[in-house]
Amino acid sequence: MEDQKKAYLFEEAPISKAFISMAAPTILSSLVMVIYNLADTYFVGMLNNPVQNAAVTLAAPVLLAFNAVNNLFGVGSSSMMSRALGRKEYDTVRRVSAFGFYGSVCGGLVFTLLMLTAKGPLLVLLGTDPGTAEATGQYLHWTVTWGAVPAILNVVMAYMVRSEGSTLHASVGTMSGCLLNMVLDPIFILPQGLNMGAAGAGLATFLSNCAACGYFFILLAVKRGRTYVCIDPRMFRPDKRIVAGVCGVGIPASIQNLLNVTGMTVLNNFTSAFGESAVAAMGIAQKINMVPMNIAMGGSQGVMPLVGYNYASGNRERMKEAVGFSMKVTVSFLTAVAVCYYFGAGFFIRLFIKNDEIVAYGARFLHGMCLALPFLNIDFMAVGVFQAVGSGKRAFFFAILRKIIMEIPALYILNALFPLYGLAYAQMITEIILAVTAMLVLRRMFKSLAS
Repeated sequence: MEDQKKAYLFEEAPISKAFISMAAPTILSSLVMVIYNLADTYFVGMLNNPVQNAAVTLAAPVLLAFNAVNNLFGVGSSSMMSRALGRKEYDTVRRVSAFGFYGSVCGGLVFTLLMLTAKGPLLVLLGTDPGTAEATGQYLHWTVTWGAVPAILNVVMAYMVRSEGSTLHASVGTMSGCLLNMVLDPIFILPQGLNMGAAGAGLATFLSNCAACGYFFILLAVKRGRTYVCIDPRMFRPDKRIVAGVCGVGIPASIQNLLNVTGMTVLNNFTSAFGESAVAAMGIAQKINMVPMNIAMGGSQGVMPLVGYNYASGNRERMKEAVGFSMKVTVSFLTAVAVCYYFGAGFFIRLFIKNDEIVAYGARFLHGMCLALPFLNIDFMAVGVFQAVGSGKRAFFFAILRKIIMEIPALYILNALFPLYGLAYAQMITEIILAVTAMLVLRRMFKSLAS
């Protein structure tokens, strides 16, 4: 019965219903994830200490680097799993999921080893100074040294559960950790609690990710025999076809996130030259802007299993309808958010900190950042389609275009022309060009599928 319901959702349900069923829980979980990230910023901001706020901002590239492993084993595995489901190759689904699970554990352990052996050079690379190094190191102790494995594992498991249509369970697992994080943040961060500052935010994140992993382990135990997601070590027998299938999509997605880390590190290093208040303001503006960005990303991730399944089963027209519907909904939403952010920038920044200097910096940063919102979803959707159909080369092309060719050079040029404030407009310029390119590439791909 459960298999029949999933088949109906993938193959026959109206596109609007399939989109809501699959993308809405993913969007909701993405939104909750951003809110819990904002909770870190909010409660650390209540300390009115620029050093503590700067520590969370400076550590962000390392946490973003987790997405390189998430995408390698999460996006790579889920894409191959959805396509295998479309072809009814159920044994392949189980073996791919086992490969993704144990690969992500190994990836998390690499981050732990990096922190244990190269913490000092890493802090320098992140742009810390004598005033921010200690607080940043304390935050990374919990989020990376202890927390890398559970942080990566819970995201990868959500991808794999989502790939077979169980988007609600994937979202509940993710949200359970996020909600716990919001409860623990004030207890660990504020003077009324344990008064740990940024380190408390890191500890709350570590415990929350462990709770999310626990949910997925319980889910797989309860659904044993009714799910194709498998973490049995006996199924971890990666052959050439599985490794190539996962890595063909996962490596380009992983490289894309490593380039995102590079871009954020460049941005933070430029910003740090203007002082701790500028760094704190940039971090707050980025996290506020991440709310609609993650909603857009959640929409593209949620529809990926539907796209991949119908591509593999040969129903290309339904695949195109899903992409078009998703794009219309999310672009309309992001345009409305961009208008609200532009005219209410100061209000949104002041929600997180009362420091007038930081609010002034942050409002001007948010003005530039929000202008990219209507365009970035087109890029996200295009990359999601490429990943869903196994076209890693196209996804890799967009990753190189976004960061190496466009955004990082734009940061250098705009900072030289308009010191500090020009940094906030690099993404807008990049996303406009990428949106046009994405539409052209998608149109060409759909024409080739129809022929």
